[in-house]
Amino acid sequence: MFATKKNRNFVGATTSVLALIHHQTVYNLRQEHRNALIGLLLSIMQTVVFISVFGLFFVILGVRSSPIRADFMLFLISGVCPFMLHVKCVGAVSSAYKIGNPLMKHRPLTPLVLVMAAALAELYRQTLSVIVLLSIYHVMFNPVHLVDPVGCAAMFVLAWLAGLATGLFFLGISAWAPKGAGLLSTVYRRISMIASGKMMVANALPNAILVFFYWNPLFHIIDQLRGYAFINYNPVKTSYMYAIWFSLVLIVISVLINFATRKYESLSWNAAQ
Repeated sequence: MFATKKNRNFVGATTSVLALIHHQTVYNLRQEHRNALIGLLLSIMQTVVFISVFGLFFVILGVRSSPIRADFMLFLISGVCPFMLHVKCVGAVSSAYKIGNPLMKHRPLTPLVLVMAAALAELYRQTLSVIVLLSIYHVMFNPVHLVDPVGCAAMFVLAWLAGLATGLFFLGISAWAPKGAGLLSTVYRRISMIASGKMMVANALPNAILVFFYWNPLFHIIDQLRGYAFINYNPVKTSYMYAIWFSLVLIVISVLINFATRKYESLSWNAAQ
């Protein structure tokens, strides 16, 4: 009972960390609702509400078909689902832990475990939501046909990676400016409602307007995903490499910020909060 477990090799240490991430991920999934099925239904309903709102917006504007020659609902799903995964991951990772959190006093638990558990919980939840949503649409409405399902899945995971990198950056600066980091995180997610370009087609945008969206990695990811999903669309103004390099560079910067924060952190930082 009072024995301390020590890992004697790299494999043992890796197995212990993965086990901790697994248990923390399950804990995060259970936090939303005690019943896993109801928690999944809530995630699906959030996605359905977003798709319904944007579909109604298109109908009000008099647009009843997809801007590209494709299924209108699949066009909406291909934009909303990566957006939901991205912003949910940003929010979960940016609030994964705080300085002085009592859980951090447990030696096996590390910031890496909490960050990865928060990110994986959102990936699991949103992936199941997409699978269920597409299955229901395929069975009850129109057959779902994706030109390159592997490419679509890769872009979906890339949206998660970009969300992880962005959330990790906000998490790093939250110790130095808690209110500022929370405000920036909220502003970024609200701006991404438009800047992600989920309701637009990059090839149809003039260059004067394209500059307002080009900075956002999610804009590139969604446009590239549609290139893999629809046979009649070939993205020429975006690149998935931009999103990859953006994510990798931001992860390196965020890790450096978090290491510096861990070096100078103090429990008294939370005294005035």
